[in-house]
Amino acid sequence: MPNRAIINSDKAPQAIGTYSQAVKVSNTIYLSGQIPLDPETMELVEGDFAAQAEQVFKNLNAVCEAANGSLQKIVKLNIYLTDLSHFPSVNEVMGQYIQEPYPARAAIGVKELPKGALIEADGIMVI
Repeated sequence: MPNRAIINSDKAPQAIGTYSQAVKVSNTIYLSGQIPLDPETMELVEGDFAAQAEQVFKNLNAVCEAANGSLQKIVKLNIYLTDLSHFPSVNEVMGQYIQEPYPARAAIGVKELPKGALIEADGIMVI
């Protein structure tokens, strides 16, 4: 197997299951899903959907930075929503964290997410 490393950041929530925050293989980083957990309390952030979306991007950014990257280096982003009517809000929040050129992206409606979160996102980053 090519050069493989586990990426971990204490600025993002610790894994709540049998997974790593991210895995680096060569110059590609596979980011695990992040839900809107506050890394200090490991509880969902308070507030509306936008507050949850902002925390998700903060958590993803912390893991990207731990891998010597940034949100801007994500090439594929998957966003999971329990209510697709929040899609415009996702675009607004994402635009605050990622500038053009945007990554390839999917937005997927799901029945539920861990801990009752309204949003989760994962991705692939190349550095």
